[in-house]
Amino acid sequence: MENINIGKKVEQYRKSNDLSIRELANQAEITPSMLSQIERGIANPSIQTLKVLAKVLNVPTFSFLLEEVNTEELVVRSNNRRKMVIDNLSYELVTPDISGKLATAIMTFPPGSTSSEKLLEHKGEEAAFVLEGHIRINLEGEEYLLETGDSVKIPSQMKHRWINDFSKEATILFSVTPPSF
Repeated sequence: MENINIGKKVEQYRKSNDLSIRELANQAEITPSMLSQIERGIANPSIQTLKVLAKVLNVPTFSFLLEEVNTEELVVRSNNRRKMVIDNLSYELVTPDISGKLATAIMTFPPGSTSSEKLLEHKGEEAAFVLEGHIRINLEGEEYLLETGDSVKIPSQMKHRWINDFSKEATILFSVTPPSF
């Protein structure tokens, strides 16, 4: 909770609504000096004041209590991706982590490899894009050849399997929501 700056959020919402301090204070029935102190972090608003400000600004009350995001943590440098290898398949996490609602990774399939021996399913909905190479995907028993630039959507719980029975490596960019790998 140390990254929460309620006053800054009040100010941002006020400005996005094109309201002056005086206008918002009047509508929220607080003094302009109190609102100014809240925005500067000098005074802490009561829950009741937050509820009134939220109503006037047309935002959920809890939006004032969400932690600030450290934008630096959102950037993943190509040489600093989290990597793992499972049965000759390489995975590089493109998103910073898998803690959110969406995760994106790059899968690398060496020649003659598959994602699994049998068709597997998971709760996450998936979209995949072939960055390089050729690969086959089996969706519920139907097989499709995907080439560089092709993509596929895999609905949640759909049984599927990736197959690289070609002589060159295949690289796939995929996103899954919610993360389930």
